[in-house]
Amino acid sequence: MFATGLAELVLIVDDVERSARFYREVVGLTPEAPTENGWAWFWAGAPGHAQRVVLREGPLLFEEHSSLPEGGRRGRVHYAFTVPRDGLQPAGEQVRESGVKVHGPTAFEWMRATSYYFYDPDGNLLEF
Repeated sequence: MFATGLAELVLIVDDVERSARFYREVVGLTPEAPTENGWAWFWAGAPGHAQRVVLREGPLLFEEHSSLPEGGRRGRVHYAFTVPRDGLQPAGEQVRESGVKVHGPTAFEWMRATSYYFYDPDGNLLEF
């Protein structure tokens, strides 16, 4: 096996400044660098480790090689952030207090987990 972990997740957004504020202020991610040139980079784990959420306003590199037609290369995604159990409820409340609708807590017996779900400004479904 060659892959050993997730390095980055790039989300195509309509307004990188708006989305960067959301990921910084609502989700609580730490920026890696200032937002510039249609890009915003955030650490999705401990700063300095190769797990990032990247926001991009505009096309991705090599997009012209996609098998999908222009305009159909973007989609909404769902992904989850790990939150320690004792921080889960406060994290969900932080999102709710920012004015974002939060669904949950939702208990999943089969994986012994509890989750909160909410949408970012571009319609991506996030989970804590």
